[in-house]
Amino acid sequence: MPDGLTLERSEALARECAQFRTFGHFINNEWVGGHGGATIELSNPATGELLGAIQAGDEVDIDRAVRAAHAAFPAWARSEPLERQRILLEIAARLRRRQAEFAMFETLNNGKPITDALNDVSHCITQFEYYAGAPAFLSGELLDFPDCSALVHREPVGVVAQIIPWNVPLVMTAMKLAPALAAGCTIVLKPAETVCLAVLEFIAEVADLLPRGVVNVVTGYGAAIGEALVAHPLVRKVAFTGSRATAQKIIQYASVNLIPQTMELGGKSANIVCEDADLDAAAESIVLTTIFNKGEVCLAGSRVFAHRRIHDALIARIGERIAKVRQGNPIDPATQLGAQASVAQFDRILSYIDLGRAEGAAVVHGGGRASVPGLDKGLFIQPTIFTGVRNDMRIAQEEIFGPVTGIIAWDGEEELIRQVNDSVYGLAGGLWTRNLARAHRLSRAMDTGTVWVNRYYNVRPGMPLGGTRQSGFGRESAFAPLEHYTHSKCVVVNLAEGEIGIFNH
Repeated sequence: MPDGLTLERSEALARECAQFRTFGHFINNEWVGGHGGATIELSNPATGELLGAIQAGDEVDIDRAVRAAHAAFPAWARSEPLERQRILLEIAARLRRRQAEFAMFETLNNGKPITDALNDVSHCITQFEYYAGAPAFLSGELLDFPDCSALVHREPVGVVAQIIPWNVPLVMTAMKLAPALAAGCTIVLKPAETVCLAVLEFIAEVADLLPRGVVNVVTGYGAAIGEALVAHPLVRKVAFTGSRATAQKIIQYASVNLIPQTMELGGKSANIVCEDADLDAAAESIVLTTIFNKGEVCLAGSRVFAHRRIHDALIARIGERIAKVRQGNPIDPATQLGAQASVAQFDRILSYIDLGRAEGAAVVHGGGRASVPGLDKGLFIQPTIFTGVRNDMRIAQEEIFGPVTGIIAWDGEEELIRQVNDSVYGLAGGLWTRNLARAHRLSRAMDTGTVWVNRYYNVRPGMPLGGTRQSGFGRESAFAPLEHYTHSKCVVVNLAEGEIGIFNH
């Protein structure tokens, strides 16, 4: 995090970054207007102020971008690994030099606290630095036999379509671009139409580093351009992060040309607190997963399973900490909980809070719209904790994607695991215990892609992130994406001379 980011400095930075600007599509290293001429406004969810406008793309824009990526692919696929490494490292360096600015773009357009946004940019830097080491070591293998040798080459798949969400758009951009570029693929990126200011500013910053056509960005509504992008005959792979409903459509579109997909979808992650847990640390974690990025995190541990022996004590500790949450203007470095990203998401979260009450759960903290002085138009919601939750309630089964957590009491491990796994999702999970054997036993039994023991959101470079079941398939942030963005080619060289002799008898 940049040193000395005071409120005064943050306010000045916000004024600089909030200047209204209109972006074109980024195609073949040029900013171009959309074919249809329509635009979409970007706004600040904390103030309601307009920040800029983007192109509302159509299938013509998509075709231009895909063809540019297709034309650029042969040269980029054959580029020297160290060239790709240098580009990735320079991208990371530029992010680091302008970390506070990129964080502010994200805060203004998304409503997240500036401290969360700074953490996002730091994660982006890590992604590019991590994958910068990959190109030189992304190699095939040699298989030796008495009469032949097989050379297994690993080659980039070609043009990839990448579709990212609005909750952490800059992080998603890095998680998609870095491994694809390292592998030698060319890209058409489709960011979310509601929150993409930081993404477009980032592309403008690094455009001079990228050969023409290697990275292209088309903005617009998913309904208008999603099918055109995914079903384009020149696209060879799809990487998507977003909702289950959209993923189902994308898989159908991808089936037209039988291209592979990787899907990182939603979650309703279980956060298990055992009777021997460090309750202070667990309570801190529960509040963190409730408010971090305003709860707009697919990995959030929004289903807390508290052992009945410590249930009340845990709730008391949660209450002590949630009362200290500083909710306010997202550009203030002291703020810990900002504004929801859009009116649609704001309304959705409040409807789920009403639903929880109707289902019989009890609100012990929060439960409504929050009032922030000077920001009457802001989309702020109180951090909300439900108790008396049953696992079959909709608030326990459906992804709310907001600062809302439900607490479920449990007794025996067998019934606990049955409830934990009684979900369509399987993205992440948490576990709090001092018993090593129990930690291994329960984490193995949880049907989910990641389990954090005694510290939630404990993420490091190289750890594979991804889900099971309807949380998707494929992995990110590790070596696995390099395999997703490449395929193998086996070249078999015969060493035996002459005929086999099949027709000699």
